Amino acid sequence: MKHEIADILGQADTRDWKPVRVEYAEDVLEIRVPPSCETLQMRAMPCLTHSQDEIAKALNSPLNSKTLPDIIKDKGKPVEEVTVCITVSDITRPVPYKGQSGILPPLVKILENAGIRRENIVLVIGNGMHRPSTPEERLAMYGQDIVERYRIVDHDCEDLSSMVLAAETSRGTEVYLNTIFYRSDVKIITGLVESHFMTGVSGGRKAVCPALVNTTTIQKFHSVDFLEHPKATNLVLEGNPCHEEALEVARTVGVDFMISTTLDNALCITGVFAGDLEAAHLAAYEAMKDFVSIPIHEPYDLVVTHAGYVGRDHYQSVKAAVNAMPAVKDQGLIVLFANNVDQEPIGSREYKTLLHLFKILGPDGYISMLKHPDWKFTKDQWEPEMWGKPLRKVGDDGLIYCATQIPETEYKIIPGVCGWEFLDPEQPFEQEKARAAAMLQNAVIYAAHHPRFQGRSPRMAFIQEGPYAIPMPA
Repeated sequence: MKHEIADILGQADTRDWKPVRVEYAEDVLEIRVPPSCETLQMRAMPCLTHSQDEIAKALNSPLNSKTLPDIIKDKGKPVEEVTVCITVSDITRPVPYKGQSGILPPLVKILENAGIRRENIVLVIGNGMHRPSTPEERLAMYGQDIVERYRIVDHDCEDLSSMVLAAETSRGTEVYLNTIFYRSDVKIITGLVESHFMTGVSGGRKAVCPALVNTTTIQKFHSVDFLEHPKATNLVLEGNPCHEEALEVARTVGVDFMISTTLDNALCITGVFAGDLEAAHLAAYEAMKDFVSIPIHEPYDLVVTHAGYVGRDHYQSVKAAVNAMPAVKDQGLIVLFANNVDQEPIGSREYKTLLHLFKILGPDGYISMLKHPDWKFTKDQWEPEMWGKPLRKVGDDGLIYCATQIPETEYKIIPGVCGWEFLDPEQPFEQEKARAAAMLQNAVIYAAHHPRFQGRSPRMAFIQEGPYAIPMPA
């Protein structure tokens, strides 16, 4: 621990500070913040009291769509020959797939009751550019019954042999699509509709693009021109190039049916939406957008947030940092806690290499590298680019990143201030939770007394729901 940090921690008087609870997997960390710290909180979305009934209702009374049995009949071939592909999310999205309140058991039951043979149903995991799933993750996501009874395949965006040229968009993008999905008679997409810092909201068309396409298609979707566009941001659909490209791909290749849910920050189902690709997705968007938006009348000097469930690795945790931007002043401070529990707590090897380049070059130098005519698109290049957005606002020393799963030696490739700087290396901890709480608590104490505030108490806010809440100028 540096002397200046130790001095601040040793001299700080926190006796009148109040507790706040920070999400930590299925548990919470309790830390203390100054009494003047404001909690930015989403409006409570009411949970469905009978989610199983609501799922059945959504499947049997779809929005702007025929029912699945009628869709199957319209395929014009013997039902025992009809093939079905269901695209599902990977472990990074907490979609309620399994169990009595899950969407998969009633979905496959309807298909089989309509005469579809079990061996003709395939689940394709829409990994996009994410790594393949593990057996343990499949059980955790889809449940033992689904894993044992149905064929499940990971989509690989780099394996062109598993894809077919399916479309060309109006922007000139050649779309190679997962062959299983493309050639299936009935194409069903599933997912979770929540705010998304590039495409406005997740789910819907994203279950096709980028989930099931090739790296070259994703290259356009994650290009500098798209990601730096002012409308490529949370809760914006109209004029958002990422949304429009993904929607055009999904429309072109065809989707027969979709079912998605909305969740609250405790992962409780708040809505189920099924039917037509666009109608069901728009209904989910309209249902959730006002709940997740938090009006900000004046940005804060210091914002504390967390990466939630989605922050399983550093790669995904950027969502929390970007979403916090409207709440923090220029040259303010962001303290970000992340529970990076993934087997690779930072991300893929490619991401680590790109992140290191970003650390060396800085946000603007990194963008210049991506724009250079000799640069060859790399599938994970977009996430360091997104880290550049909050870092341009607060500076490299204005982002404190706390994640105990990342070894201190590996923090050298991560932008911002290392969370390990706030722990005494000689202090023992019996549990990882205690270590995480100490790291975050000390980071908050230091940030509240940061030298850039020149002795004054900063205006401070805590974003209770982390990446799921969307602070927006009032």
